[in-house]
Amino acid sequence: QVQLMESGGGLAQPGGSLRLSCTATTSLNTMSWFRQAPGNQRALVALKSIGGITNYADSVKGRFTISRDYVKNTVYLQMNSLKPEDTAVYYCKGIHRGTEYWGQGTQVTVSS
Repeated sequence: QVQLMESGGGLAQPGGSLRLSCTATTSLNTMSWFRQAPGNQRALVALKSIGGITNYADSVKGRFTISRDYVKNTVYLQMNSLKPEDTAVYYCKGIHRGTEYWGQGTQVTVSS
């Protein structure tokens, strides 16, 4: 059973930064970050494949950066220039042998 453990959420002021981490119990192919705000569907924020291909939601391009430590089976999400609309629960997702695995989610709140 693959497990994903997230950390790094919290409260930030508008314009501030946070870094999320997600560590998997095994090596995964594509790892990604999703977020879900109250009343909204869960949506892709960023992904990075094992081959290094990245993709970002338009709303975070230029502000967020996804990176991976392949030795530690960890994916990071560096979030800069945070906006109140970035407030959401952020989830890590990984794919292993065709099966999706999700972390438990971490709350990010952007407020002054």
